[in-house]
Amino acid sequence: MTRRRTALLALPAAALLVAGCGSSTPSPTVGGTASGGAVATTTCQGPAAATEQAPPSITDDLSAEPEVPAAQTPPPCTLVVADVVVGDGPVAESGSQVEVKYVGAFYDTGEVFDASWQRGADETLPFTVGGGQVIEGFDQGVAGMAVGGRRAITIPSDLGYGDRGQGPIPGGATLVFVVDLVSVS
Repeated sequence: MTRRRTALLALPAAALLVAGCGSSTPSPTVGGTASGGAVATTTCQGPAAATEQAPPSITDDLSAEPEVPAAQTPPPCTLVVADVVVGDGPVAESGSQVEVKYVGAFYDTGEVFDASWQRGADETLPFTVGGGQVIEGFDQGVAGMAVGGRRAITIPSDLGYGDRGQGPIPGGATLVFVVDLVSVS
C-alpha cells in the first residue's frame, strides 16, 4: 500500500488533522454544501444510536470505491458508526498505528469533498488512533474497527470542523466518511 500522509492533508484533508476545531457540545444545527453557495442548516435529530445499519447502497466490495448516498433523514446529533463489512484482522485501539482508505462526503447531498481513492486504489492515510492527528469524529469512528472492515461514520459538526468549517467544508456541516481499515500495527 502507498503511504501518503499528505493525501488527507490536502485542502479539506488538512482540516482532518486539526482535531480541536469543534466545540465539545453538540451543535443544534448542521448542514452544508461544497458549492460555495448558501449553507442549508437543519436541526439535528436527537441522540442517535452509537451503531446503526449502514445504508445498503454502500458497496461491501472492498476493491471498489464506495459511494455515499444523500441523506433521507435529518442529521444525527451524535457520532454514528455503521459497519458495512466487519473485518477479521487486528483491531484498531487507542495508540495503534493504522492505515485507512476513505471517502469523505457531505451528509445532506452525498457530495464527495475528499477521497484517498481519487489518488489511487492503493493510497492510504496513516495515523495514530487517539493521537489527535485527525478530527475527533474520524478518530472515534475508526477505533474498534478490525482490519478488512469497511465502516460508515457520520460525524456531527462538533466532532468535525465545528461552526467555523475549513476549506470546502462549511461551518456546521455534518460529514460522512466511509473508511476501509487496511492495517493496524
